[in-house]
Amino acid sequence: MLNKVVLMGRLTADPALKYTGNNLPVVSFTLAVGRNYVRKEDGQRETDFIDIVAWRNTAEFISKYFRKGSLIVVTGMLQTRTWKDQQGNNRKAVEVIADEVYFAEGRRDGARPDYTEENTIAKTAAPAFEGDETDEFFELSGDEDLPF
Repeated sequence: MLNKVVLMGRLTADPALKYTGNNLPVVSFTLAVGRNYVRKEDGQRETDFIDIVAWRNTAEFISKYFRKGSLIVVTGMLQTRTWKDQQGNNRKAVEVIADEVYFAEGRRDGARPDYTEENTIAKTAAPAFEGDETDEFFELSGDEDLPF
C-alpha cells in the first residue's frame, strides 16, 4: 500500500516542542496550504489547514528553525485517529505524520540560513544508500551501440 503526502505551506503558529511520558520529543502544528484553483466568484484561492505531527529529531528541528509564517515543505503519511470524547461521542482526527521537512524559502530577516546538509532537512527515515564509488558510465559512439 502507498501512503505518501507532500505539502508546502505556511505555519499558522510557532511550533511548541513537547515531550511524552517516555521523554520523546513531539511537535504538532497546523500548515496553511493554498489550493491550486481560484474561485470564479471573487478570484480568491481557498486554503486548507492541515494538522501535522512530527516526532524525535524532526520535531526538534522544526521547533528550532521554523516560526509562524515560515514556508515549509513536509513529506509524510496520512493518519486517522478515532476516540470517544467525554460525552461518549465518536471523534475522528486526520493528520499528517511528518517524515521529512525542508526549508522552502530564505530567512525573512534577510540573513542567509545555514544550508548545510545537517540543517536543510530533518529525517527520521533510513540512511541513504552508500554504494560503490566507481564510474560505471561510458559514452556511446552512435545509435548502433544502444542496448535497446
